[in-house]
Amino acid sequence: MNMTEQKKEEQLKWWQLSLIGIGCTIGTGYFLGSAIGIKATGASIIFSFLLAALGTYIVYHLLAQMTAQDPQKGSFCYYAGKAFGRWAGFSCGWNYWTSNILIMGSQLTALSILSRFWFPNVPIWLFASGYAILSILVVLGGTKGFDRVENIMAIAKVAAIIMFIILAAAAIAGWIPGNAPNPSLPLSQDRLFPEGWQGFGSSLIYAFYAFGGIEVIGLMAMQLKKKEDAPKAGSVMLILLTAIYIASLALAVSMASIGAFNEKESPFVTALSGYDLSFFPHVFNAAIIIAGFSTLTAALFGVTTLLVTLGEDGDAPKFFSKTTKGKRKLPVPSLGLAVAGMLASIIASLLLPGKIYEYITTAAGIMLLYNWSFIILSSLKILKLSLWEKLIAAAGIVLIAAAVAGTLLEKIGRSGFFISLLFAVIIGLMCLVMRKHWKKDPASG
Repeated sequence: MNMTEQKKEEQLKWWQLSLIGIGCTIGTGYFLGSAIGIKATGASIIFSFLLAALGTYIVYHLLAQMTAQDPQKGSFCYYAGKAFGRWAGFSCGWNYWTSNILIMGSQLTALSILSRFWFPNVPIWLFASGYAILSILVVLGGTKGFDRVENIMAIAKVAAIIMFIILAAAAIAGWIPGNAPNPSLPLSQDRLFPEGWQGFGSSLIYAFYAFGGIEVIGLMAMQLKKKEDAPKAGSVMLILLTAIYIASLALAVSMASIGAFNEKESPFVTALSGYDLSFFPHVFNAAIIIAGFSTLTAALFGVTTLLVTLGEDGDAPKFFSKTTKGKRKLPVPSLGLAVAGMLASIIASLLLPGKIYEYITTAAGIMLLYNWSFIILSSLKILKLSLWEKLIAAAGIVLIAAAVAGTLLEKIGRSGFFISLLFAVIIGLMCLVMRKHWKKDPASG
């Protein structure tokens, strides 16, 4: 790619990257996963989200600093390799690829189940295939097409959350009729920490899920007109996200009993179920579908982009670095492998019992946190950080470690933790096999 073509691609302003960040981040992990978090820890889920927001900010801020200092297509994988050697970049890349393939399968399954809310007789596989094809078409539209779709979906998702906040405030004010119990601040022990510190610890992973997606922002930061605007884009994105997350969750836990929340229904639908708002479940179901499709498309874009870079760097077969000729330069081989992985994931999600697949998707989330740890550790070696910045980075590691350790406190999380270790061992074995190739390759460093 010559410099003129590269300049044409670099069209993003910082606020556009912020919008893409919101589009990539708000997904079913927030709209549905937060209900599991509330069930685990009660109203203290608000504190879980605050801690997750802090951890996410630390990770993104350090990633943005590395991007501004040394912009690279491989983003966090490149920085891991720069800091610790070829094995780290290789592990980071394939860890991210594997976790996102699993996440895509779970998103497709969730989208299909949600769509059956209106069409109960349509087979799940048909919906899954339709959403898969749509997401492939978006990615085939190139970077600009992806930006536009994510921007539109970001606005739709934020609008849905703001709609809930407005309706909830109106309900609390008594402007909406219904037979719901009187809202009250959840300050009692049985509402704040119904399962004690064990429940609070196990809820952290669900809060971190809701902020997942910053990896795609790292990959997209290469498209910024001014690379130094990357930290500003992330800060604005996270401030906005944290504000609407905390406001909406605080209202939800104030309007319904903790026992009313469950993983089969969004906590925001549960909160307004006692009011005369028959349209709301339909509107919010549509919002969750938009959120899930956005996450699915972002994950597909991320793994496709990353596999091209892995191929160029020799960490995947060179075949996957090939793109079509012309202006768009579509990465057909890497997209093909992502689609194959997505199809395998769909089949697994449909054939395996639900709980088993939940274990796998939990493992995928933990694997993403492994990469977040790599980002922080890489920054400590690459950036010239002050003592205060190093202490903040250490705090980020502690928060991530707490979220991962918290999964050992419940059955589903525990199984997901050991599955994530299994994938880590497989990637480690792949590293050992690749060592001979790296020794022959002068670029291995």
